[in-house]
Amino acid sequence: MNIGIIGSGQIGSCLATKFVKLGHSVSIANSRGPASLKQLAEETGAEAATVEEVVKNKELIVVAIPQKSIPDLPKNLFKNLPKNVVVIDTGNYYPDLRDGVLPELEQSGIDSLWMQEQLGISVVKVFNSIFATSLNDLGRPEGDRNRIALAVSGDDAKAKEIVFQLVDDLGFDPLDIGTIAQSWRQQPGSTIYCRDINLAELKKRVVAMGTDWSEMHELIIGKHHSDQLLMAADFPAWLKGFREPLTHLRDKYPDS
Repeated sequence: MNIGIIGSGQIGSCLATKFVKLGHSVSIANSRGPASLKQLAEETGAEAATVEEVVKNKELIVVAIPQKSIPDLPKNLFKNLPKNVVVIDTGNYYPDLRDGVLPELEQSGIDSLWMQEQLGISVVKVFNSIFATSLNDLGRPEGDRNRIALAVSGDDAKAKEIVFQLVDDLGFDPLDIGTIAQSWRQQPGSTIYCRDINLAELKKRVVAMGTDWSEMHELIIGKHHSDQLLMAADFPAWLKGFREPLTHLRDKYPDS
């Protein structure tokens, strides 16, 4: 496929490397321009491009930039995008550490629902709930009992099918967890966020969270807020928490 990536951070760079190795044609852009991507292009085999160039004549586009940077993208960037082009959102909202408060996003609290509204197109949410190191190092063959599963959400069934295959090609098991309105279940603060768990465990945790955002909103947003405080104060301690067994949110955070 012809793939464009907006964002050259850890996830964007990792995906560029992986996609090229899979035989895809990849171009990558950032806010600083193609000249700043020369070394990355040499290392990954991707082509450095402008943001405008990276969305042209593509079959799949990955948006891998912070939420605070979404409004800074060129206006109408996706206006003439063919309907069959798949757009992936890998982003997560970190208001306390990075993004600042985005009032419109805060209204729903669902990252990718806001993202769709900002871009004016349908997106598929994936690759947001895995660390770049895990994405880079922990892909496994199909059928491996330790193969990590990744949540996928979106409103376009055909687009999700393409993403499922891509996730599988990268060495992970995809799990459809519903529409973009249900993507809160893979946001920071949820029980599946960056947990490196297999398909059976992922299914179990998704089911345990239910489908009612109004019931889980306070728990997940509260957990994410406390995590950001810990990240700022003691990042190694926060990271260690992802390597330890996790009980259900309602059990671990009964007062959240």
